[in-house]
Amino acid sequence: MTDFLVIGDSLTGLFIVFARVGAAAMLLPAFGERFVPARVRLAGAFCLSIPLFWLGVDPVVSHVDARLIPVLLTEVTTGIILGVAVRLLLIGLQAAGSIAAQATSLAQVFGGQAVEPLPAIGHLLTFGGLALIMATGYPVWLIGYLGEFYQIVPVGQLFSASILRDWGTGLVSSVFQLGFTLAAPFLIASVIYNLTIGFINKAMPQLMVAFVGAPFITFLSLVVLLLVAPTILTAWSEAVLQFLASPTRAGV
Repeated sequence: MTDFLVIGDSLTGLFIVFARVGAAAMLLPAFGERFVPARVRLAGAFCLSIPLFWLGVDPVVSHVDARLIPVLLTEVTTGIILGVAVRLLLIGLQAAGSIAAQATSLAQVFGGQAVEPLPAIGHLLTFGGLALIMATGYPVWLIGYLGEFYQIVPVGQLFSASILRDWGTGLVSSVFQLGFTLAAPFLIASVIYNLTIGFINKAMPQLMVAFVGAPFITFLSLVVLLLVAPTILTAWSEAVLQFLASPTRAGV
């Protein structure tokens, strides 16, 4: 009888861990993408929950049956917050792609053909970034990230309003700063192109510079993408892993 009680408590604890991890996995980059089937998301969340439970993130389940529903609600809420925090980093990469596309002439090329209405550069950077972090041990870093927050936000508790405000504000500002930084080469190329077109138009008013410059800016943006895409993806993946390693910092 005692063995059954121990097994029951262990299953309850695993289920509580799965509530937080599953809610986070629905929003985490790579795990929570809309093109990933729901069954694969659930399987990934369960695979993340098992090592967290075995590594000592074993919630206290004594007398939890009477308040199981409130505990599950708080765990799901905490998981959503943790998932959104990592998702913001992917939004920063997508913002960099959108800024780069708007700065060049590629904003509308295949812009609405995928699940999310991003320009072509945004999709290339997003899929490249997701592939790169998965190749650098992203799931293992996620286990450490989620496990650290069990010390900050124990089971059955919610984020403190002050902590959430300071952490969220710093993270959002850092993410958008990261996005603008990653898109800087395209902005510089756009400024150089527009200055050049302006000088040519001033020197030769009769020349239709728009028709001459359109193919040039398209070619220039593709060359810049070819040259800087590895650096952009490397910098973004390092920012993601750095955040997962020390998520309590305000910045990335």
